[in-house]
Formats: sequence, structure tokens, C-alpha cells
Amino acid sequence: MKTKHSTLGLVQVALFAALIILMAFTPFLGYIPLGFTRATIIHIPVILGSVLLGPKKGAVLGFVFGLTSLVNNTMNPTATSFVFSPFYELGEIHGGIPSLIICFIPRILTGVIPYYVYRFFHRIFREKKWGTTTSLGAAGIAGALTNTLLVMNMIFLFFRDAYAAANNTASETVYLFILTIIGINGVPEAIVAALLTALVGRIILKAKII
Repeated sequence: MKTKHSTLGLVQVALFAALIILMAFTPFLGYIPLGFTRATIIHIPVILGSVLLGPKKGAVLGFVFGLTSLVNNTMNPTATSFVFSPFYELGEIHGGIPSLIICFIPRILTGVIPYYVYRFFHRIFREKKWGTTTSLGAAGIAGALTNTLLVMNMIFLFFRDAYAAANNTASETVYLFILTIIGINGVPEAIVAALLTALVGRIILKAKII
């Protein structure tokens, strides 16, 4: 029985991981190039995996997310890909160990935090008719913001001057530029994540597919 349960768990993780990889390497689907950065919706299957499969499997899916980011930013770089890949250089600007930290830590946590946010809100609103939908939506927002806020603030922490130079922005005002990206990318991504996590998650839970 335990072996059967373990096999089912591996299959579930493999299915979500396959979806992440498919989205990552389908042009203009998972990673949407915007010149100075990339918008993404790959965090959505990571968030769903976290809520439906638990934080450990969610962390694995977050690692897969990070791995696709590393590959994409190495093989198909933008002007700021050095913040995600130690293998990409832009003139004298290059990535390093901090690139791997930025690439993986926020994405792994994107697969962990939504689970606890969902459980927290579900415990409060479980008696309400809209409780599950609200809890899933909150998990979606939490996952998207975990990714965006950690990535952008780590970029400021590790690559402030290089990031400013790559974007033709003064170092003194680079955080304002980062806040602009959070507003332009992060807020819409969080809204989309909330809607899709609530919609797809509720369908899966209702159908008892997982």
C-alpha cells in the first residue's frame, strides 16, 4: 500500500513537472519576453502542486521551475539574464553564485509557501460556501508574490549596480526601477495566479483527480 502511494506521488509530481517544462520551452507561453525582463505564468502549476500535493513535492516543482529559468536564461538570454545564470555575460557584467541563489531559492519557496497560506485560510473559511475558492486564490497570490518579491529584491541585493547598468538606469534610482517592474509584472501575475489557482484548483478538488 505504501509503495502504491509512493508511486502515485511520483506520477503526480512528474505530471506537474512535465507541464512546467512544456510551458517553459513553448515560445511566449511560460516565459514572455519583455526586453528588459520576462513575465511568467510557470509559477501557477508550481502553486497548484504545492496546494494539492504538499510543500515537499511543491519544493521539487519549484526546483524544476528554477532549472527551466536557468536553462532559458543561458540558452535564450535577455539583457539581464546574468542575474539568473552564472554562464551568461554581458560585456564586463557576468553572473555567479548569487545568480543560482536568485534562480532557485525564490522558485523553491514558491512551491512551499502557498500550501501553508491555503491551509491557513481554509482553516478560517472552511465553513463558508466560498471558503475553498478564497483559500485557493490567496495561495495563488502568495505564490506569485513570493516569486516576484524575492527575485527582484535579491537582484537589488546582489546585482544592484550591474542591473542598473544593464537597464541604463542610475544605481541611485535602480530600486525605483525594480518597483516599477514589480508593479508592471508582479501585480498582474499575482491577479492571474489568484484566478487560475482558484479556478483550476477547485475543479481538481471537486473532481477528486488528486
